[in-house]
Amino acid sequence: MALLFLGSIGLTEILVLLLIVLLLFGAKKIPELMKSFGKGVKSFKEGINGIEEDINAGPEKGSAKEGAKKQ
Repeated sequence: MALLFLGSIGLTEILVLLLIVLLLFGAKKIPELMKSFGKGVKSFKEGINGIEEDINAGPEKGSAKEGAKKQ
C-alpha cells in the first residue's frame, strides 16, 4: 500500500493541522506535549544506539558476560 497522499502536503494543509492541534490541546498544553514528545524521541534514539552497540560488540563480548555470571 503506497501512501501517495503524503507527497501533496502543502502550506494550507500544514496550517489546518496546526489549527486543529491548537484547538484540541490548547495553547498551554502544546509546550508540555512537545516536551513529552522530545523525551520520547530521545529515549527511542538511546535504545536504538544501545542495540547498535550490542550488535557491533559481537558475540565475544556477550559470551564473556554470560561466562562471568555462571561462575
